[in-house]
Amino acid sequence: MAEETRPIEGPAAVEMVAPPSPQRFLGAATLVLMFFASASLTAAYLSNIQAGAQAQMASASTVIDPFAPLSLDAKAVYVADLATGKVLYAKNEDVQLPLASLAKVMLALAVSEALAPDAIVTVPPHSTPDGAPKRLPDGTQWHAQDLIDFTLVASSNEGASVLAEAADSVLSRIYKEAKRGGATLWRMNDLALNLGLTHTYFLNESGLDLSETQAGAFGSARDIALLFAYAASTSPARFEATARGGEVFRSLDGAKATVVNTDKILGEIPGLVMGKTGATDLAGGNLGVIFDVGPAHPVVAVVLHSTDEGRFSDMRKLVTAAQAAITEAH
Repeated sequence: MAEETRPIEGPAAVEMVAPPSPQRFLGAATLVLMFFASASLTAAYLSNIQAGAQAQMASASTVIDPFAPLSLDAKAVYVADLATGKVLYAKNEDVQLPLASLAKVMLALAVSEALAPDAIVTVPPHSTPDGAPKRLPDGTQWHAQDLIDFTLVASSNEGASVLAEAADSVLSRIYKEAKRGGATLWRMNDLALNLGLTHTYFLNESGLDLSETQAGAFGSARDIALLFAYAASTSPARFEATARGGEVFRSLDGAKATVVNTDKILGEIPGLVMGKTGATDLAGGNLGVIFDVGPAHPVVAVVLHSTDEGRFSDMRKLVTAAQAAITEAH
């Protein structure tokens, strides 16, 4: 489940990294994005995916035959070949829906601007936003990347809250518009704007439902596909752990956290690069993945508002269809 961020008492000790220049983040949707050694996402590709995909989807040739017989539970779906920019399949791709823990991908990107992978974060006195048992003891010290991995792999709301607090003071100094105490959330929304994610915004850092009627984050299937493509191409090391089944994380002072990946089918997706689950009462079941169908040939697939189990069966079908479509095209 995604979760709501609750104010944490006491500062979190962090190791600062040099602030990036503002130019680094302006016009991020037009950056040259590199996939591995040879695949790249150019500004023309992003323009094609973001602005030209609607026209492409209007053509019957956009829907590849392997997708035609699919029956999916998801309300919204988007599948794109990142090597060519071609939309393989889309369904309600611009409908704005609750994101649940898919929001944690944007959180990881924002936090990474403030915390180097080996920065030391001291966990402050806190309670968990969703009332779950604490897994990060007060006062323990962790490398920032371990906390990011823990948060993404376990879809931990507690981890999201600790990370947001740890990065807040640094982000408030980097971005003068961001007020201390809410700088991480501000940067998440600012980055969405810079990337051109027009249907995406965040009300908290984790995506946890704020109430029975108010979700914590919203976005479209197309927006999330773009977000995943950006994350995997600009910060691949930050998301490597999401392709693994589980891990034991250890703090610098001996605390241990054992996690199992919330993605139940990651072992069934050949060439998995990254993935993230999300599930709340309002969001239903969400899942986004990037996987390789060949050397340096990544595909992104996103399902929103499926069921808790349906998101996995939906993704199995989409991965198989995408592999078949690309194989037939060659």
